[in-house]
Amino acid sequence: MSSGHLLVVEDDEFVQTLLAAYLEKEGFKVMRALNGREMLCLLSQERIDLILLDLTLPDEDGLTLARQVRARSTIPIIVLTARTERHDRLAALEIGADDYMVKPFDPQELCLRVRNLLARTGNGDYPVQHAQHRGRESISFDGFTLDMAGHALLDSEGEQIQLSPAEFNLLSALAHAPGRVLSRGQLLDAVSRNDEAPSERLIDVLISRLRRKLGQPQLIVTAPGLGYRFNGKTTGY
Repeated sequence: MSSGHLLVVEDDEFVQTLLAAYLEKEGFKVMRALNGREMLCLLSQERIDLILLDLTLPDEDGLTLARQVRARSTIPIIVLTARTERHDRLAALEIGADDYMVKPFDPQELCLRVRNLLARTGNGDYPVQHAQHRGRESISFDGFTLDMAGHALLDSEGEQIQLSPAEFNLLSALAHAPGRVLSRGQLLDAVSRNDEAPSERLIDVLISRLRRKLGQPQLIVTAPGLGYRFNGKTTGY
């Protein structure tokens, strides 16, 4: 059984072939795209559990493609790039990428990050991992339900509100500590598994998105100089 369906988007055919061969050896089903056009075509036709996306492509910038994907899907995205500048890493994470690896990288480490991300999101043939919240299958607050098992946020009508994995993990951390102020550092730990930690500004960006998607900005209160506090009335089971 496949461990997951991966899409490798890389314009260097040699690198693409090596990467695909390694991932296939590890049990993944791998599809390949050389550019943005091929990537979008495969996304519309195939089951994709996770995207490995190079930032430098011949027809379109990888950040633009990541933004397009995130606007309509919560498919996990790992950015692979030779760009080492901090602002590039931050930009990728701010638009919804879930991880960021700088070339050259250890393929074994990449494989571990892929497996961990698939497990956290429940994509592929992995159950969702929520070890830190074991025993609490869902949390309800102010007309919303945070479904831990399904990794989903539902509104009062039972309709799913699309959240990226980082947004979901951030909301989960806040909702599990109602009334407590969590620092940006604590929240960053909840959303980031990168060795190269992104800027704490990422938390402010994600908070802004969550407030907009919830439509009730008062649910997440800013504690100036300290962090953020979840102000919802929660019940969990």
